[in-house]
Amino acid sequence: MQRTWVRELAGWMLALAVAVITVGAVASSARAELLFRDGDSLIVALLSRSLLDGGHQDWAMSSVLFLPETAVFTTLDALLPLDVDGLLALSGVLNMVALYGALRLVAGRRRAGAAPVGWAVAALCVVGVLAMTETSASRDALELASLPLTTTYYSATVIGTVLAVGIVRRMLDHGRPRPMLLAGLLVVTGVSTLSNPLFVAWAVVPIGVLLVVSAVRRRGAAPVARSTAGAALAALAAGTAIGFASRIPFSAWIANTGAGYAQPERWRESLVYYGGLLGDRLGSPLGVLAAAIIAALLGWAVVRSIRSHDAAARFVAGAAWLAPLLVVVGAIALGTHAARYLQPLAFAPVLALVAHPRVLRLAPNLRRQAIAAIAVVLVLGAGLSMPRAIAAASRPDADLACVTDWVEASGHTGAGQFWTVRLPKLHLADPSRLVQVDHRLNGYAWLVNRADLSAAEVSFLIEDAQTVQWQLPVSAIPDDVVDCGRYRILDFGDALLPLGPAHS
Repeated sequence: MQRTWVRELAGWMLALAVAVITVGAVASSARAELLFRDGDSLIVALLSRSLLDGGHQDWAMSSVLFLPETAVFTTLDALLPLDVDGLLALSGVLNMVALYGALRLVAGRRRAGAAPVGWAVAALCVVGVLAMTETSASRDALELASLPLTTTYYSATVIGTVLAVGIVRRMLDHGRPRPMLLAGLLVVTGVSTLSNPLFVAWAVVPIGVLLVVSAVRRRGAAPVARSTAGAALAALAAGTAIGFASRIPFSAWIANTGAGYAQPERWRESLVYYGGLLGDRLGSPLGVLAAAIIAALLGWAVVRSIRSHDAAARFVAGAAWLAPLLVVVGAIALGTHAARYLQPLAFAPVLALVAHPRVLRLAPNLRRQAIAAIAVVLVLGAGLSMPRAIAAASRPDADLACVTDWVEASGHTGAGQFWTVRLPKLHLADPSRLVQVDHRLNGYAWLVNRADLSAAEVSFLIEDAQTVQWQLPVSAIPDDVVDCGRYRILDFGDALLPLGPAHS
């Protein structure tokens, strides 16, 4: 019992080391733009800060509500004396550690000849390696493993998907329905669907298909008890229904249900789009390395799903290749154009490593020495990566400081477009001093508190390289143009600019 406790604790400590190494590497690359400054990536931080500040909450969200992410970030913000970038970096570390916990659940119980802790750490290491091969600043690149490090790009959905696979695996291990496991599956499915309906495509559909196939399988390995598969399917169905029903009270916050994203008639364009992203990814040595790792894992998953005689291991291996396949085919069939929808391509294949986590056939002394060496490397790597992560999270941004200082000193209210204004807005003492608008000065109610759009007019505009050419509703020439590096502030002084009606 004592050795088991020590082994589990060591697994968590090594997972923390892997998380710190990964975040340090990603945050030190151009990918830091996505972690700390991208307009999309700031929604959870904006929402959390608004909740802590109080006031009227009337948010215009996408189909994703980010409820688990917001709960964690708000708690961290309330308890820790860190600035926004520090909290974002810490969130990335915690997301990786939480993913380890989900992988550890998938790896199954300890038993003779199994090493679930070691293989769960190994799977997390592979995710970390994949994330560290991703170095672009683009949110649209086919660089998927690093996206869960953000608070925005579906980290809770990734973890929830792996948790669902793990819970079903434990049910199959037991061979009969367990009330606690069924309740856990119901809760994970319900909360995940409530927060992000994409969970249904990533988890519910692949798991459901595999359970149905396992329940009716007759030849080869012994079939799974139909009662277990039926109970798991019922929990998935009930959780999904509860999740969708629970979205009704949030309907005023959901500015886009996501139905408009599905355009099946554009499947050819989608195929070309994703093919182009793949070509771009394979255009660098790191991209080729990542693709080779994923291809090897998918191949191994197919082999394990065919050759394994253990129903639970066969299920996990099947999820490792079926989930990516269904998601890619579905994304193309629906005519989507967003790389983030394909994240199962990055995290699902590593499930092959924990499908059947057997102890390596090495001499006991050699195995212990190898484990000790790997642990030392990870701990040293974490020690060296910690300063990198801290430096990345505390790197001064003179241009941003120039904007926020000027706005604070002006005492006036201004405006800016989505990709430009969100970072300064987040870093102001009063975010409502910057209104999010479109290029025609109509309020743009998207991933923002609609209460901030109550201003009827503004006296200055903020722009940068991402700003679309302004089409002002009145003829106006700025009294002054303030140069703030990558930003410019167009100060109209007493010539107030009227704002148009808000839209999403």
